[in-house]
Amino acid sequence: MSEYRRRSASAVFAAIVIVIAAFGIYKWAASQRAERPADIIVTVKAKGQVIDFWKVLITGVEDAAREYGANVTVIGPPTEREIDLQIEQLEQAIRDKPDAIVMAATDYNRLVPVAKQIRKAGIKLITVDSGINSRDSLSFIATDNVEAGQKAAAQMAGLLPSADTAKIAIVSFVYGTSSQMEREQGVREWLNGHTNIKVASTLYSEGLPDKAYELTKELLSSDPGIKGIVGLNEPSTVGAGRAIEELGLSGQVKLVGFDSSVDEVKLIEGGVLQATVVQKPYNMGYLSVKTAIEAVRGKKIPERIDTESVIINKDNMYTEQNQKLLFPFVGE
Repeated sequence: MSEYRRRSASAVFAAIVIVIAAFGIYKWAASQRAERPADIIVTVKAKGQVIDFWKVLITGVEDAAREYGANVTVIGPPTEREIDLQIEQLEQAIRDKPDAIVMAATDYNRLVPVAKQIRKAGIKLITVDSGINSRDSLSFIATDNVEAGQKAAAQMAGLLPSADTAKIAIVSFVYGTSSQMEREQGVREWLNGHTNIKVASTLYSEGLPDKAYELTKELLSSDPGIKGIVGLNEPSTVGAGRAIEELGLSGQVKLVGFDSSVDEVKLIEGGVLQATVVQKPYNMGYLSVKTAIEAVRGKKIPERIDTESVIINKDNMYTEQNQKLLFPFVGE
């Protein structure tokens, strides 16, 4: 064999050895990841507020962490409007180098740069409840919010006279959140396609029941032509309900809301709230951690998981299934 052929053969052999060694290291690293508990940081939109939705979602997160043996830390700003703080917390989370981050984004666009940083750092990103305007998330776990908005609109249409043109208002939460935009989109599209009902205005409560109360009271006092209100989350619904009740307009101004809480149940029983679109936050929290662990382990995960929603009103609120949704177990 010539010297050239010997050198070529040696080079090929060396390349094969390198490939085999690299594959062996990859398999070893993968097995090491599979053996140790996954480190996951979960950021919610409002950790400081006493909102049942986030309490129940965190319960799902904690239950999944125990079941799958993951190390999970829950962070988040005190309220949904503190977008800059959530970004700062996520930047610190990147420096902590977890295996995965589960993010409920406070803003559809402003969280995109930090999401790109997460992916660039080699951290698996899962979004839950509210998504972002990019494809950096491996999986999005949430209610189909456009469909949920359509359900709320259909309920409102059934409460108002079909022959007349009526005005309603939307009490939303934080402007620019994907769930807020999609729910409003669903409400407006359904009403425009099926009824003579017009949306007079959209008010933004910033996720605060007191602000929703003040805005609704001001609106109803200045525009007696408003016949209905759609609240797009729990604080917005509760605040709007308080205003309707205080003004003595229960049943006259129809109210359809979102989510569930003790306050909302009282509003339904009192005839102030006619229906609410109830999500399944426990499922969101549980599945977000389960999916994050699967991503860390290298398993194929779905790009979208719809956790569904149901309409609950005074007629069906006492069924066993709906009682579980209205009064989920929340660990204290």
